[in-house]
This record gives sequence, C-alpha cells and structure tokens, in this order.
Amino acid sequence: MNSTISKSRRGLVRRLGVGIAAVAASMAVFAGPTTAAPAAPAQPTVDWNQAAQQLRAAAAGNPTAEAAMDRLLTAPKQELRQDVALPAQVFQIPAYSQEGRMDGVSGQVYGSGIALGIGGFRLGVFGGPGVFAPSQAGARMEVLWVNLSTGKSGTAVLSEHTDSIFDTTLRSADLSGQIGKGTVVAGVYGSAWHRWPVPVDDAHKDGFAYHKAELWFPSLGAVINN
Repeated sequence: MNSTISKSRRGLVRRLGVGIAAVAASMAVFAGPTTAAPAAPAQPTVDWNQAAQQLRAAAAGNPTAEAAMDRLLTAPKQELRQDVALPAQVFQIPAYSQEGRMDGVSGQVYGSGIALGIGGFRLGVFGGPGVFAPSQAGARMEVLWVNLSTGKSGTAVLSEHTDSIFDTTLRSADLSGQIGKGTVVAGVYGSAWHRWPVPVDDAHKDGFAYHKAELWFPSLGAVINN
C-alpha cells in the first residue's frame, strides 16, 4: 500500500488543487465580501500513529467510525508520518474506495479530505468517480475530528454540495464553533453517490448513470484552524 499511495499522491494533489480552486470560485459568488485571511502559523508536525490512536478513542461507541479508524491503525506506520498540510489544507493520506473510477475495480485512490475556510471552517472530501450526485439518500460520508490543541472531538456529516460541475466536494456545515482554534486531525469515511452523463435511454431516463462509492480506507489529515 505504501508504494501505491506514494505514486498516486502527486496526481491527486494536482487534481485537488484544481478542484478546491473551482469550489472557492463558485462559492465566492454567494459569499459576498471577504477579508484577507491572517498569515498561517508555523506548521507543526504530527505523530500520525498517535493521531490515529486519538481518533480511534474519539470513535468509541460509533461502530462505523470505529471500523474506519481500525483500518487506519493497521496501515503501514511509516506512511502515517508526514508533515502537516501546507495552507492548501489537503489531507495528507488519501482515501481508497471499494469500487473506483466507475469501472468496478477495487483498491483505487478515491480522493482526499480537505478543510475549507469558506463561510467558516468546514471539513469535506474531494474525489471519487464522476460528480457528486445532488441526492445522497442511502449514502453517508462523515468526518471524525480531534482538536489536538484543546482535546475536543466530534463527528460531522458531509452533505453540503452545489449541483454544479465546478463543485467537486462534499462539505460539512460550518464547524468553527465546535472545533475551535488549533491543530485538527481528522478522518473522512463512509460512502457517497456520484453521477456522470450518459445517453438517455430506458435505464437512464435523466441522462445520468449513478455509482455509490464505499471507502474501505479513510482519508487522514492534519489541518490548522486559525
């Protein structure tokens, strides 16, 4: 798994950068005037093994989160030791899906978690086959987080999405008041519906095909909320 993650991250980060920029541009239309963000603090380092253990402890009592964090804990430990994210706020460890890129092949990179400072502090996920479908009924993508600076922890459902080809993320509501300031480690896990255009026929009356992606390996990251 180490070599797969290492080889895939360069292309993934390039795609993430384009996607995040597009989301920022599309959401800015609705956000109104903004102020300049303060300078980012010096980036700390994180012991990923300890971070994964803290997330596992925070997942206690939530079977779905517990299972996702258990998969993080059994991952090769050297892969879970990287520098904390640069201001792009992309999670360092990407997610893998059961069925990737609409072709039914398992074990492919799905995307990564992200943090967005748009309309507050939001955690989300970028990636997967096709565009996120407008309806996520029957699927549930979540994020589990721990603020290393305060010890606070919690979960949030990633359900906010604009039905536009420019919006390539599923996002939480504004978590600023819950998470607080500091270094935050988080894991994204669960499932999401995607869709892509196909010719209209009896099986695709709306002109779209749909695919439900299940993450078998969650995305893990550390981000800064200033």
